Amino acid sequence: MFFDISGISKRSNQQYDIIIIGGGPAGISAAIYAAQGGLKPLLIEKTIEGGQMNLTQSIENYPGIVSIDGSILSKDMAAHARAFGTEFEFSQVKEILLEGDTKTVILESKEKITAKVIIVASGATPRFLGAKNEQNYISKGVSYCASCDGHFFKHKKIAVVGGGNTAVQESIFLSKIAHEVVLIHRRDKLRADKIYQDRIFKISNIRYIWDSQVVEINGSTNVESLTIKNLKDQSIILEKFDGVFIFVGATPSTTFLKETVKLDQEGYIITDENMESSVSGIYAVGDVRHKELRQIVTAVADGAIAAADAVRKYFA
Repeated sequence: MFFDISGISKRSNQQYDIIIIGGGPAGISAAIYAAQGGLKPLLIEKTIEGGQMNLTQSIENYPGIVSIDGSILSKDMAAHARAFGTEFEFSQVKEILLEGDTKTVILESKEKITAKVIIVASGATPRFLGAKNEQNYISKGVSYCASCDGHFFKHKKIAVVGGGNTAVQESIFLSKIAHEVVLIHRRDKLRADKIYQDRIFKISNIRYIWDSQVVEINGSTNVESLTIKNLKDQSIILEKFDGVFIFVGATPSTTFLKETVKLDQEGYIITDENMESSVSGIYAVGDVRHKELRQIVTAVADGAIAAADAVRKYFA
């Protein structure tokens, strides 16, 4: 565990230049660039520094690092931010209040902390399928990101669960890597846009299990098979797989924002090219932002862009 309890203190009525909500790669990157720009940043993280990176056993697509455990990269990034003067607070943000040019962050403890600029890096949480043993096999054959983990399944047999645009697009992507992709959907037809359906039905190494759901994930150390239930006749099959990718949606962590900033129809924060939201002085970076590619490298870039823009725009 990487909690730095020495950083937890009563900060009510303290004024910071910039408050960063979320301690994943986007938030940490923003903190580093803010500190480099001469600001006094406070980073608020609700659980553990590094966020969901800690759930990844091997990160192999971050430039300059061939392979690294996600928990190690998390610790290294946080150490980097601390070395540049970032303060960490491990707490849950309950609400943001706007008072003129001042932003007030209210924690669950009811402490109030003010800043001129806020960078929201609170991320998004993949929706779990709810299958038995699902969480036991995360990073051991269960994945929620094809571009992150697809290369681990070269020439192997994998399942994809879902029927929307993301499931179909990622199945198409994975079909170029895996020997066979089996798309499992609880209905008898896909919900994805027609343009994606037209593409997927032309791919020979993708097959379909309709009207079905995965009820249990099985294996020893890693995923070895799936128990699949047909929702029409209630029959059960056990089929061998090397892994399963689950795309049944994600939930952006924006409840504390209420109606503060403009969101898209799925709840992600809409920003301009400098990561600034519809409210001046509030930025959004990483997975919580409306964007196409959600990766560590794009999260880090978002954080750098937001902090650099804030330094120029609000502290020059």
